[in-house]
Amino acid sequence: MNLIVYAQFKNIKNDTFWNTVEGKPIYSQGGGIFIFPNPKTGEDTYYWYGVHYKEAELYRKDPSQTQARNNFVAVTCYSSTDLVNWRFENNVLEKNEVEQDGRTGWLGRMGVVYIPEKKQYALFIQHNNSVLIALSNSATGNFKKHNRLDMTEMIGTPNTGDQTVFTDYDTGKSYLVYSYGRGRNKIYISEIGIKNGKVDLLDCTQIYKGKGREGNCMFKYNNKYYVFASNLYGWDSSYAYYLVAENIKGPYTPTNEMLITPGCMDDFAHITQTGFFVNVEGSKQETVVYCGDRWANFAGNGLGYNQWVPLSFDKDTPVFNSLNSWNLNETTGEWRVAGDNNYVKNPSFEADRRAIPSPVKPIQEHITGWITKVYQGNAVLVGDSESPQLNYFNSQEDRKHVIGEKSLNIEDKVDFKRKVFQFIESTPSVELADGVYTLTAKIKTNGNFKILNMYAESGGIEKHVSVTKKIENWSIITLENITVKNGKVEIGFYVDGDSGSNCQIDDVSFINQKN
Repeated sequence: MNLIVYAQFKNIKNDTFWNTVEGKPIYSQGGGIFIFPNPKTGEDTYYWYGVHYKEAELYRKDPSQTQARNNFVAVTCYSSTDLVNWRFENNVLEKNEVEQDGRTGWLGRMGVVYIPEKKQYALFIQHNNSVLIALSNSATGNFKKHNRLDMTEMIGTPNTGDQTVFTDYDTGKSYLVYSYGRGRNKIYISEIGIKNGKVDLLDCTQIYKGKGREGNCMFKYNNKYYVFASNLYGWDSSYAYYLVAENIKGPYTPTNEMLITPGCMDDFAHITQTGFFVNVEGSKQETVVYCGDRWANFAGNGLGYNQWVPLSFDKDTPVFNSLNSWNLNETTGEWRVAGDNNYVKNPSFEADRRAIPSPVKPIQEHITGWITKVYQGNAVLVGDSESPQLNYFNSQEDRKHVIGEKSLNIEDKVDFKRKVFQFIESTPSVELADGVYTLTAKIKTNGNFKILNMYAESGGIEKHVSVTKKIENWSIITLENITVKNGKVEIGFYVDGDSGSNCQIDDVSFINQKN
């Protein structure tokens, strides 16, 4: 994780691979962060547990290749006092510990709780077709197999769907939040405790039945409980859906109909699935941090596995703030947008899992976060064989120069004029400050374009840079000294091309020049 310090504010930088303070890679997927006393100092400390997959190493080393499988290495544990600087503690659950009874097909989606009756820590994790519980005398020790839950009697399937662990620090109780194992169309909450001398689930409350959801997780804010989940999109990103209740067992509203979190739709929750949450209770305010999983090693959809952003609230409605770079003061609980934040939504065009326009889940006409306006040429229509495809699937060679599996595609079978653009503007939580900005993108072209402009317009004034020559290899184009006024700007690309011509655009950024 890159570190930039502004007084007591420390930087969280998304869209990149994170390192420990020792400079070693952080491998932690599908886990959670929990507060336990440091055994040496007694100070409350954040402990982050997650899974290290072999493919995470491979993708980090070479992001031009998407990995096909998930091979478990270990459950890792990292510690921090500020949620920014992390130290590696231990591989707390090793492969040989879980494979005494046979090979691991799947191991993931886990969390850790303290069990006062046993004075031990319990790790809950999906393992093959069951829930494995392992115990350790220390939060950072070596966890050993303790119990294995077949969930059939409780919910009707031996395995959970996705799951996380939630601890209510106001009551001291901990819960497993999980979905039905097939179709994932039900969500449950079970209290964790002791049953017949074993760490187990004490009860089961169904809080939702409806469309399939995964990435189940929850937090508590202002005395209300929020349960979040994602669509069933495999490793790809999703909107962040939620339910809310005044009691942890419900009833949750709206009944059996999860709401889409405002702010997550322009880039599918900063190209993530719901992972877990951290409440930062500071001296001045409480901030809920959304910790999204980006399964880039299996989806090829960007850099970094962990994308963290702060939530805002409009009364009881959580608001997603999709930020590339932001600063957190863990002591006060305050946060602010960082000077090097890239304000473009879906800048590398990775949010969409299919060719756009798409007639299948999710049905959509435009690239997420971007608008396409056709002035001449074939119309963009779902299910029309003559419709141009708006995104391009990058080759492995392309991915040595640009990020992820996809890029913007501008082409047509006939002569065409087209604009692809997005509006960037201030929100109640994230200000687009008036000032001077730089717009950049990577581009390659083929064929003949009479006009190919990258532009920005704010306050009625437009600036653009023209690409007049064929660019066979990916090249960076830059437009500097863009003056933003009234907290709003339109950025995009305008083309006038001959039939059969095409260009691909990727990795767009819009950053304040003061940085």
